[in-house]
Amino acid sequence: MSDYALIGKRMPRIDSRTKVMGKAKFTADLKLPGMLVGKVKRSPYAHARIIRIDTSKAEALDGVKSVVTGKDTQGVKWGVFAYTRDQQFIQTEKVRYIGDEVAGVAAVDEETAQKALDLIEVEYDILPGVFEPMEAMASATELIHEDFANNINVHVNIDTGQVDENFKKAHYTREDTYVSSEESYFQAEPYAIVARFDHEECLEIWCPNGGPHMKSKPLSNSFKIPLHKVKVRKIAIGGAFGGRSEICPVDYICALLAKKTNLPVKIQFTREENTIATRQGHSMITTHKTGVDKHGHVLARETTCYMDGGAYSSTGPIATSVPFLSMEQAYRMGAVRYNGYRVYTNKPIRGMIRTHGRCFAAGLDTQLDMIAEHLGIDPVEMRLRNSRQPGEYTSTKSLVGSCAMDETIHKAVDKSGWKNKFGKLPAFHGIGIGTNSVQTGFPMGIRGGSQSFIKFNEDGEATVMSGVVDNGQGNDNMLVQIAAEVLGLLPEDIHLVSADTETTSSDPGSYSQVSTFVGGQAVQIAAKNCRKKLFDVASKILKVAPDTLDARNRMIFVKEDPEKCVSIKKVVRISLINFNSVNAEGGYWPKVDMKREWISNPSGQMCEAFSFGTTIIEVKVDPQTGQVEVLNATACQDVGKALNPLVLEGQFEGSVAMGGQGGMLTESHEWKEGRCLNSTMLDYKVPLACDMPEINNIIVESIEPKGPFGAKEAGMSIAMSAAQAYAGAVSNAIGVYMDSFPLTPDKILAAIKGKRK
Repeated sequence: MSDYALIGKRMPRIDSRTKVMGKAKFTADLKLPGMLVGKVKRSPYAHARIIRIDTSKAEALDGVKSVVTGKDTQGVKWGVFAYTRDQQFIQTEKVRYIGDEVAGVAAVDEETAQKALDLIEVEYDILPGVFEPMEAMASATELIHEDFANNINVHVNIDTGQVDENFKKAHYTREDTYVSSEESYFQAEPYAIVARFDHEECLEIWCPNGGPHMKSKPLSNSFKIPLHKVKVRKIAIGGAFGGRSEICPVDYICALLAKKTNLPVKIQFTREENTIATRQGHSMITTHKTGVDKHGHVLARETTCYMDGGAYSSTGPIATSVPFLSMEQAYRMGAVRYNGYRVYTNKPIRGMIRTHGRCFAAGLDTQLDMIAEHLGIDPVEMRLRNSRQPGEYTSTKSLVGSCAMDETIHKAVDKSGWKNKFGKLPAFHGIGIGTNSVQTGFPMGIRGGSQSFIKFNEDGEATVMSGVVDNGQGNDNMLVQIAAEVLGLLPEDIHLVSADTETTSSDPGSYSQVSTFVGGQAVQIAAKNCRKKLFDVASKILKVAPDTLDARNRMIFVKEDPEKCVSIKKVVRISLINFNSVNAEGGYWPKVDMKREWISNPSGQMCEAFSFGTTIIEVKVDPQTGQVEVLNATACQDVGKALNPLVLEGQFEGSVAMGGQGGMLTESHEWKEGRCLNSTMLDYKVPLACDMPEINNIIVESIEPKGPFGAKEAGMSIAMSAAQAYAGAVSNAIGVYMDSFPLTPDKILAAIKGKRK
């Protein structure tokens, strides 16, 4: 027999059939009796004081059931941390970007709700706006937030010491600056919310989210009601990519309208609203200064990054830190200094994103290629000489346990045919490599752990309860697969209750790449505790010691004599006859340094595991048009243990699409005085299936000893390493190292023409 019946096996996801057949219910599909249509009144100005709001005409319109403004709120401000609470859910004094919320309406239909918005009169005192981080820092106009000098929202400083001394020792040093524009998540499912207050004055809400428990707490705070009275319900979710982890003002507005009308309310975003009124990826200006010895080993690195944070803090301290952390995890550095500045501008709010820091990461790897060329070292060898090794500490004192970075590099190189291609391809053909690392979790205080509960039913099937949410990446399947493996059941025997704050315990959510490592581990522990109870009963039936038993295919059997067995159903029924129910709980909290903090103390164990990935891309560039044709992609990641290779390959391919094909070739926003000019899918170029290259997926298993069955984060390292590899491949093809991303045809043509001159 193999070690596992289900773990490591390629199996279709448990939700595949319902989604393919269109049976899955998303928030926009919900219809509740008496439900009203909600709409949000948004600011047409990027920066302005609110002088007066008159809602009387809207309230008098037939069919309008409620109009709410900031005066109807409790005045609570939102921020991920206490020191970043700067955003009202409905503005009362000042608007700070085009799209800022100033009022909400609920009406009997959409047409009436839209008419009501037009009847709300808002008088503004227009203020000068600032739209670029460097401009905002130097602006002499009114600050966007009065308490933040120079419009600097967050400053993260990390300095390991000896940086200046190591630069003096360096054989070769270079300094380069890279820029990238904003990007959007563009989830397939536009944002929608349904809210109602029940007969006990409890708030029920359905919405796309990265973690229901991360939504319920701020809603509890904003309405000043007990946490148990906020019930975030399970619903199918069409993608997140980091963009649905926080509370959104419209969640509160929808709930407030439901409270005022005592009826259910649904607010459904237009595609434009989905772009400007949720979150976006930060634009960045990043300068890397790197000093190496004559063999290419990095002795010192100094990085300064300016990030356009938009109008409010959002996940500011985290977003400002993660690009640096990914760099320090992936590469060894003798000494490093980082200054990250997240700057307020009068543009939509920026948050965490799957491809966060594309100019940071792609710039770093581009610079490594430049240094390698100067020293006469192959880019692959350059990375191997600086790659992270197991058992080492990062610059900020996190121990790296399992690490197969080198193996991902070697396997990607072999599969892609790098040695036969690099430096040997025809004109305007190129090949590039990128390597990256992502943390599996980070300190989240009391919300950092997950709990699970499992109970057996009398028919021998089991119900698993977990707070883990599935945003489309397959978390529901992961939980079922783990539980079924441990309990000896089939996946169809598991009934999953997940992502509902009323019935499931706390969980950090699909955030910081921790669902499998923490949430999956909680389910595994609960299942082991449940199995122990089953084995105790079965051992009496079979007259053997419990430690001689195993379970598979709905049977409990003696390991040395599988014919000696009893069905799990029978064991459960015998337990119930003896007045003992078969259930158990399990919980897991990652072992991290709870004193570590993003700004005040960015040092100590950040998480228990790190993933490592390598991507190699081969391209052909048309020198007449600047168009890039991607010939093939090789994506290789150390995932610890592949619980379901079929699902992981889908994650790899999605990462190449978002981080590389879209993120580095087509996706960016255009602006005019703070107004987004390409907010819809017609103008914002998300790659389609027909745009994607052939992708070779390679899974490397390092077996993380602290993860469930050895698993850790899977997929995110490919997203950023793909961005790096795309940059390297295009640069290699045209013979010019690119420094502005995405790599659009106009930039490529300009680089080619510049080289010819």
